[in-house]
Amino acid sequence: MNNSILVDTNILIYAIDADSQFNERAVRLLSDSSLKLFTTSKNISEFLVVLTRNTEINLSSSECLEILNGLLSDIVILYPTPMSMNVFQELVRQYNPRGLWIHDVEIASIGIAHGISAIATNNVADFKRIEELEIIEI
Repeated sequence: MNNSILVDTNILIYAIDADSQFNERAVRLLSDSSLKLFTTSKNISEFLVVLTRNTEINLSSSECLEILNGLLSDIVILYPTPMSMNVFQELVRQYNPRGLWIHDVEIASIGIAHGISAIATNNVADFKRIEELEIIEI
């Protein structure tokens, strides 16, 4: 396995949710200094959506952004590029995603365009159909 890993949104969420059964594994992954961790701008917006729509948490967008910035200290953020748009279009043609799966295909395309072929996630079903990615399940 290459040590460059794309971090899915759910890993970021589990890392701050001490009550989650996946918290320890997410924290362990994010603190593994042998890994080069990446996430996408799409994951960041998803993270903020999940936290700000949760009425039990009741955090402002600014508070959520502070939490996120703490998580991102050792994670490189990848942004869409013309190359990732080409990869995205190829993946859409190849896999014909529908609905919410299109978000996951976009995340995958950004990582792939940046040379990352592994994703850490707990939502294996979201990415298992994308043959270009190795899944690292936490």
